[in-house]
Amino acid sequence: MSTTPEAAPTTHPTTQLDVPEGTQSLTITRDFAATPAQVFRAHTDPNLFTKWVGPDSIASTIREWNPTTGGNWSYVSSDHSGEYGFYGSFHEVRENERIVQTFTFEGFPDAVNLEILTLTDLGDGRTRLQSTAIFDSVESRDGMVASGMEHGIVEGYNKLDTMFAAGEI
Repeated sequence: MSTTPEAAPTTHPTTQLDVPEGTQSLTITRDFAATPAQVFRAHTDPNLFTKWVGPDSIASTIREWNPTTGGNWSYVSSDHSGEYGFYGSFHEVRENERIVQTFTFEGFPDAVNLEILTLTDLGDGRTRLQSTAIFDSVESRDGMVASGMEHGIVEGYNKLDTMFAAGEI
């Protein structure tokens, strides 16, 4: 399924991508069969993060990782086409509840996104993750969507589901 700004929202079995036309933001919603503590740990433990982030075709390596309010992060992902670096700052880290951070792709260092990730306890060991990304422009947001980001998000979260089911987190 392809996502364009005009075709929003799109839905996968458990992932929804909402791309409101003409805005600088997009929102990802995904429910997990895991507690907020497990989902939070998957996003803040660098050894776990690199196992699930991104599409199946890439491998990621942490360069810097300090998931605390005021901390920084940086990682590089690689595939058959090359390496892609990403970096940012953690602006707010509230354990098991919320992470606010910036996100920058090294290939476009002037395009900084603000990402707000919220975890909601649904009970019965289930958590709803909602991540809103605010881009520097509508064009940057639309370019990211057109690049196939949805594919990488869905594959990454599918890997995370597998990790939760296997008891790795």
